[in-house]
Amino acid sequence: MNGSGPSVVVTIDGPAGSGKSSAAEALATRLGWQVLDTGAMYRAAGLLAVERSIDPANGPAVATALRDCRIDFDWSVSPPEIRLDGRPVGDAIRTPESTAAASSVAAHPEVRSSLVSSQRRIAAEHPRLVSEGRDQGSVVFPDALVRFYLDAPVEERARRRVRQWHGAGRSAGLAEVEEAIRTRDRLDEGRAVGPLRMPSGGVVVETGELDLEEVVDRLERIVRAALAEHRIVAEA
Repeated sequence: MNGSGPSVVVTIDGPAGSGKSSAAEALATRLGWQVLDTGAMYRAAGLLAVERSIDPANGPAVATALRDCRIDFDWSVSPPEIRLDGRPVGDAIRTPESTAAASSVAAHPEVRSSLVSSQRRIAAEHPRLVSEGRDQGSVVFPDALVRFYLDAPVEERARRRVRQWHGAGRSAGLAEVEEAIRTRDRLDEGRAVGPLRMPSGGVVVETGELDLEEVVDRLERIVRAALAEHRIVAEA
Protein backbone atom coordinates (compact mmCIF):
# COMPACT_ATOMS: atom_id res chain seq x y z
CA MET A 1 0.00 0.00 0.00
CA ASN A 2 2.08 2.92 -1.23
CA GLY A 3 1.14 6.43 -2.32
CA SER A 4 -2.45 7.61 -2.50
CA GLY A 5 -3.51 4.35 -4.20
CA PRO A 6 -6.89 2.68 -3.69
CA SER A 7 -9.46 3.32 -1.00
CA VAL A 8 -8.23 3.42 2.59
CA VAL A 9 -10.70 2.53 5.33
CA VAL A 10 -10.52 2.83 9.11
CA THR A 11 -13.27 0.97 10.98
CA ILE A 12 -14.76 1.71 14.39
CA ASP A 13 -16.93 -1.00 15.91
CA GLY A 14 -18.43 -1.34 19.35
CA PRO A 15 -21.62 -1.79 21.34
CA ALA A 16 -24.37 0.77 21.80
CA GLY A 17 -23.26 3.81 23.77
CA SER A 18 -19.53 3.16 23.42
CA GLY A 19 -19.08 6.51 21.68
CA LYS A 20 -18.22 5.18 18.25
CA SER A 21 -20.50 7.52 16.27
CA SER A 22 -19.16 10.70 17.86
CA ALA A 23 -15.59 9.41 17.67
CA ALA A 24 -15.96 8.43 14.00
CA GLU A 25 -17.29 11.87 13.05
CA ALA A 26 -14.55 13.68 14.95
CA LEU A 27 -11.77 11.43 13.63
CA ALA A 28 -12.98 11.83 10.04
CA THR A 29 -13.03 15.62 10.50
CA ARG A 30 -9.46 15.66 11.81
CA LEU A 31 -8.22 13.48 8.94
CA GLY A 32 -10.26 15.30 6.29
CA TRP A 33 -12.01 12.02 5.39
CA GLN A 34 -15.65 11.00 4.96
CA VAL A 35 -17.54 9.14 7.69
CA LEU A 36 -19.97 6.27 7.07
CA ASP A 37 -22.71 5.68 9.65
CA THR A 38 -23.77 2.11 8.89
CA GLY A 39 -26.26 2.07 11.74
CA ALA A 40 -28.20 4.75 9.89
CA MET A 41 -28.36 2.43 6.89
CA TYR A 42 -30.03 -0.31 8.94
CA ARG A 43 -32.41 2.25 10.41
CA ALA A 44 -33.24 3.38 6.88
CA ALA A 45 -33.96 -0.23 5.94
CA GLY A 46 -36.28 -0.40 8.94
CA LEU A 47 -38.01 2.79 7.83
CA LEU A 48 -38.41 1.36 4.35
CA ALA A 49 -40.16 -1.69 5.79
CA VAL A 50 -42.49 0.56 7.83
CA GLU A 51 -43.31 2.82 4.89
CA ARG A 52 -44.06 -0.08 2.57
CA SER A 53 -45.96 -2.07 5.22
CA ILE A 54 -43.49 -4.96 5.01
CA ASP A 55 -43.21 -7.24 8.01
CA PRO A 56 -39.68 -6.59 9.37
CA ALA A 57 -39.49 -10.29 10.24
CA ASN A 58 -39.72 -11.12 6.51
CA GLY A 59 -36.08 -10.85 5.50
CA PRO A 60 -36.49 -11.79 1.82
CA ALA A 61 -39.27 -9.20 1.36
CA VAL A 62 -37.19 -6.45 2.97
CA ALA A 63 -34.18 -7.41 0.85
CA THR A 64 -36.33 -7.26 -2.29
CA ALA A 65 -37.49 -3.77 -1.34
CA LEU A 66 -33.87 -2.72 -0.79
CA ARG A 67 -32.98 -3.81 -4.32
CA ASP A 68 -35.58 -1.36 -5.61
CA CYS A 69 -34.55 1.52 -3.34
CA ARG A 70 -31.11 3.10 -3.18
CA ILE A 71 -29.81 3.93 0.29
CA ASP A 72 -27.07 6.53 0.20
CA PHE A 73 -25.98 9.79 1.82
CA ASP A 74 -25.90 13.47 1.08
CA TRP A 75 -22.14 13.97 1.33
CA SER A 76 -22.40 17.76 0.99
CA VAL A 77 -23.41 18.14 4.64
CA SER A 78 -21.53 17.17 7.80
CA PRO A 79 -22.21 14.62 9.07
CA PRO A 80 -23.58 13.08 5.85
CA GLU A 81 -27.38 12.73 5.84
CA ILE A 82 -28.99 9.38 5.06
CA ARG A 83 -31.34 9.25 2.05
CA LEU A 84 -33.82 6.82 0.53
CA ASP A 85 -33.90 7.21 -3.26
CA GLY A 86 -32.50 10.72 -2.85
CA ARG A 87 -35.00 11.71 -0.14
CA PRO A 88 -33.48 12.86 3.19
CA VAL A 89 -34.88 10.73 6.02
CA GLY A 90 -32.62 11.66 8.92
CA ASP A 91 -35.37 12.35 11.46
CA ALA A 92 -37.70 9.59 10.32
CA ILE A 93 -35.17 6.80 10.98
CA ARG A 94 -35.12 7.71 14.71
CA THR A 95 -38.82 7.10 15.42
CA PRO A 96 -39.71 4.19 17.73
CA GLU A 97 -41.33 2.35 14.81
CA SER A 98 -38.26 2.65 12.58
CA THR A 99 -35.92 1.76 15.45
CA ALA A 100 -37.87 -1.39 16.29
CA ALA A 101 -38.01 -2.39 12.64
CA ALA A 102 -34.27 -1.79 12.24
CA SER A 103 -33.46 -4.21 15.07
CA SER A 104 -35.53 -6.87 13.32
CA VAL A 105 -34.34 -6.37 9.73
CA ALA A 106 -30.67 -6.27 10.81
CA ALA A 107 -30.89 -9.93 11.85
CA HIS A 108 -31.65 -11.17 8.33
CA PRO A 109 -28.76 -12.48 6.17
CA GLU A 110 -30.42 -11.18 2.99
CA VAL A 111 -30.67 -7.65 4.36
CA ARG A 112 -27.14 -7.63 5.75
CA SER A 113 -25.74 -8.93 2.46
CA SER A 114 -27.48 -6.12 0.57
CA LEU A 115 -26.24 -3.40 2.92
CA VAL A 116 -22.72 -4.83 3.11
CA SER A 117 -22.57 -4.53 -0.68
CA SER A 118 -23.74 -0.92 -0.42
CA GLN A 119 -21.14 -0.16 2.24
CA ARG A 120 -18.34 -1.58 0.09
CA ARG A 121 -19.63 0.42 -2.88
CA ILE A 122 -19.51 3.59 -0.81
CA ALA A 123 -15.93 2.81 0.24
CA ALA A 124 -14.96 2.39 -3.39
CA GLU A 125 -16.49 5.78 -4.19
CA HIS A 126 -14.84 7.57 -1.23
CA PRO A 127 -11.11 6.80 -1.15
CA ARG A 128 -10.59 7.87 2.48
CA LEU A 129 -13.31 6.62 4.81
CA VAL A 130 -13.97 6.15 8.52
CA SER A 131 -16.71 3.52 8.79
CA GLU A 132 -18.49 2.84 12.08
CA GLY A 133 -20.92 0.14 13.12
CA ARG A 134 -20.96 -3.30 14.68
CA ASP A 135 -19.37 -5.51 12.01
CA GLN A 136 -17.23 -3.13 9.97
CA GLY A 137 -13.81 -4.49 10.92
CA SER A 138 -14.93 -8.07 11.42
CA VAL A 139 -17.06 -8.58 8.29
CA VAL A 140 -17.33 -5.63 5.90
CA PHE A 141 -13.74 -4.37 5.83
CA PRO A 142 -11.57 -7.08 7.44
CA ASP A 143 -8.49 -5.65 5.67
CA ALA A 144 -9.07 -2.07 6.85
CA LEU A 145 -5.94 -0.08 7.65
CA VAL A 146 -6.91 0.07 11.34
CA ARG A 147 -9.80 -1.78 12.97
CA PHE A 148 -10.86 -0.18 16.24
CA TYR A 149 -13.17 -1.66 18.85
CA LEU A 150 -14.54 0.90 21.33
CA ASP A 151 -16.02 -0.31 24.60
CA ALA A 152 -17.17 0.96 28.00
CA PRO A 153 -19.00 -0.48 31.01
CA VAL A 154 -22.70 -0.86 30.37
CA GLU A 155 -23.54 1.52 33.22
CA GLU A 156 -21.49 4.29 31.61
CA ARG A 157 -22.97 3.58 28.20
CA ALA A 158 -26.46 3.90 29.66
CA ARG A 159 -25.61 7.23 31.32
CA ARG A 160 -24.31 8.55 28.00
CA ARG A 161 -27.47 7.51 26.19
CA VAL A 162 -29.68 9.16 28.80
CA ARG A 163 -27.70 12.40 28.51
CA GLN A 164 -27.96 12.20 24.72
CA TRP A 165 -31.72 11.72 24.81
CA HIS A 166 -32.26 14.44 27.40
CA GLY A 167 -30.25 16.80 25.21
CA ALA A 168 -32.63 15.99 22.36
CA GLY A 169 -35.66 16.68 24.55
CA ARG A 170 -36.54 13.01 25.11
CA SER A 171 -37.22 11.57 28.56
CA ALA A 172 -35.51 8.33 29.57
CA GLY A 173 -34.96 6.51 32.85
CA LEU A 174 -31.46 5.21 33.57
CA ALA A 175 -32.57 1.72 34.65
CA GLU A 176 -34.77 1.35 31.57
CA VAL A 177 -32.01 2.46 29.22
CA GLU A 178 -29.44 0.20 30.89
CA GLU A 179 -31.69 -2.84 30.49
CA ALA A 180 -32.36 -1.93 26.85
CA ILE A 181 -28.61 -1.73 26.19
CA ARG A 182 -28.00 -5.10 27.86
CA THR A 183 -30.73 -6.61 25.68
CA ARG A 184 -29.25 -5.01 22.56
CA ASP A 185 -25.80 -6.36 23.47
CA ARG A 186 -27.17 -9.89 23.77
CA LEU A 187 -28.92 -9.61 20.42
CA ASP A 188 -25.90 -8.10 18.66
CA GLU A 189 -23.46 -10.63 20.08
CA GLY A 190 -25.72 -13.62 19.52
CA ARG A 191 -26.99 -13.11 16.00
CA ALA A 192 -25.90 -15.67 13.43
CA VAL A 193 -24.86 -13.18 10.75
CA GLY A 194 -22.49 -10.25 11.37
CA PRO A 195 -22.40 -10.55 15.17
CA LEU A 196 -20.79 -7.86 17.28
CA ARG A 197 -17.27 -9.03 18.04
CA MET A 198 -13.71 -7.83 18.28
CA PRO A 199 -12.20 -7.75 14.75
CA SER A 200 -9.17 -9.91 14.11
CA GLY A 201 -6.11 -7.74 14.67
CA GLY A 202 -8.29 -4.97 16.06
CA VAL A 203 -7.31 -2.27 18.54
CA VAL A 204 -9.42 -2.05 21.70
CA VAL A 205 -10.00 1.42 23.14
CA GLU A 206 -11.77 1.60 26.50
CA THR A 207 -13.71 4.86 26.49
CA GLY A 208 -15.31 4.69 29.93
CA GLU A 209 -12.90 7.10 31.63
CA LEU A 210 -12.01 9.19 28.58
CA ASP A 211 -13.77 12.21 27.16
CA LEU A 212 -14.39 12.48 23.44
CA GLU A 213 -11.29 14.53 22.71
CA GLU A 214 -9.07 12.05 24.54
CA VAL A 215 -10.61 9.16 22.61
CA VAL A 216 -10.14 10.86 19.26
CA ASP A 217 -6.57 11.88 20.16
CA ARG A 218 -5.77 8.22 20.72
CA LEU A 219 -7.47 7.07 17.52
CA GLU A 220 -5.78 9.75 15.44
CA ARG A 221 -2.30 8.89 16.74
CA ILE A 222 -2.80 5.23 15.84
CA VAL A 223 -4.19 5.98 12.38
CA ARG A 224 -1.44 8.45 11.49
CA ALA A 225 1.19 5.97 12.65
CA ALA A 226 -0.37 3.30 10.42
CA LEU A 227 -0.48 5.69 7.47
CA ALA A 228 3.20 6.50 7.95
CA GLU A 229 4.14 2.84 8.36
CA HIS A 230 2.49 1.94 5.05
CA ARG A 231 3.56 5.17 3.34
CA ILE A 232 0.01 6.20 2.61
CA VAL A 233 -0.84 9.86 2.22
CA ALA A 234 -3.83 10.96 4.29
CA GLU A 235 -5.38 12.82 1.35
CA ALA A 236 -6.89 10.88 -1.54
